[in-house]
Amino acid sequence: MDYTTTVLVTLIAYKVILIGIGFYANQKTKSTEDYFIGGRGLGPWVAAISSAASASSAWTLLGMSGAAYAMGLPAIWLVPAVVSGYVFNWLWLAPRLQKKAEQEQSVTLSELLAHGSGQFKKPILWLCSLCIVFAFTFYVAAQFQAAGNTFASTFNVSMESSIALGTLIILIYTLLGGFWAVSITDTLQGILMAVAGLILPIAGLIAVGGFAELWLQMQSVYTGSQLQLSGEYNGLMALAFIVGLFGIGLGQPGQPHVVNRMMALRDQKAVQQAKIIAIGWAAIVVGGMLIVGWCAKVLIEPVANNEQALLEVTNVLFPPVVAGVMIAAILSAIMSTADSQLLVSASAMSYDISEDKNHKNSLLYSRLTVVLMCIISMLIAIYIPKDIFTRVLFAWNALGAAFGPLLIVKVISKSVDGKYAFAAIATGFSLSVILSLFPSTPGDYIERLIPFSLAFVIAWLGRR
Repeated sequence: MDYTTTVLVTLIAYKVILIGIGFYANQKTKSTEDYFIGGRGLGPWVAAISSAASASSAWTLLGMSGAAYAMGLPAIWLVPAVVSGYVFNWLWLAPRLQKKAEQEQSVTLSELLAHGSGQFKKPILWLCSLCIVFAFTFYVAAQFQAAGNTFASTFNVSMESSIALGTLIILIYTLLGGFWAVSITDTLQGILMAVAGLILPIAGLIAVGGFAELWLQMQSVYTGSQLQLSGEYNGLMALAFIVGLFGIGLGQPGQPHVVNRMMALRDQKAVQQAKIIAIGWAAIVVGGMLIVGWCAKVLIEPVANNEQALLEVTNVLFPPVVAGVMIAAILSAIMSTADSQLLVSASAMSYDISEDKNHKNSLLYSRLTVVLMCIISMLIAIYIPKDIFTRVLFAWNALGAAFGPLLIVKVISKSVDGKYAFAAIATGFSLSVILSLFPSTPGDYIERLIPFSLAFVIAWLGRR
């Protein structure tokens, strides 16, 4: 078979498996709690890998390798910046969050944040829903756009058709099984991403001739500033650049589609096992993509779009059948985030703001929300295309600043006064959105640190 046919057969087989998982998971979905949090019965492997995969999205494979390809040596700071978020989430937050969610019987992150807020409970739930739907509409659109780019570049079909096809596949298995379908498929996709994170850098290093030869070759393809740890910055600006990149890790605790896996863990023993798996996964995938980006700079001709470097170097390193599996891994990264975000958006609109949590039509409303979110995000991806990395980090920063500070304070304290909780969410989210409209600073340190810090201070002042 030629390259295109081989890739097509691999992807079709992969999608059939995913849809089959959706049908299987549908048998386990009997209630709203099953649909949104898996009946609090998630084991360590499913929780850890599905959480890690949904946190990664297209930007970890396409974006991280593209950043290393474009930035050079300064991209090395992205590895500890991202992995540190996983370390904090799983070593400190997860044990406390699992216990608190079980004690309070919270199904969603919004419900947990609003718990004990008195008359502010309903306004907090509405505010959380607004933040989630606004951010995830653009976040999911970025995933659809990335899927479209991959399909279009591989099969030479129109971008519109590619985005529509990817949207349809994600919609089917998310509708069928809810949380169980999303978690199981995310686990499969996460394993495939980890395989790519191991095989691609090893193949790249072999092709280049090892680490020593890679460093030697990098000196001929990168500029002087791209071979400095702080890039083009010096002095205090260099420090600001590095601190700003580490600010990416601050967004981890505030991602609803990530922390809901921690809330769904069955017990503390599962938490202890899951933390090793999740942190190890992050180190393999993020570190691997850094090396792949550097190898791509050495091995392939310059590409117009940095985020396509991974696709190009994969075609150079492997025969068609292996390249097809690697491309499936890229698409899995995209889908593992999109489906989780669709589910969280559905829970925000149909569960969090519902007066009757056990209403017989709750599941129907949830699924209608998923359909509506898919349509809106697909239209944004087709008619308002934008750089994937930029769009993802905007949503990541906004949600991280809105929910992360309050969540941290709530698991430390018994509760937070309702008006302070509302103010913390509103301040973190709105300030992130406003600052994103201004010119970027080194490492975007202002956009990532200021909203989070102010929201944390507000939440801390309101603790009980």
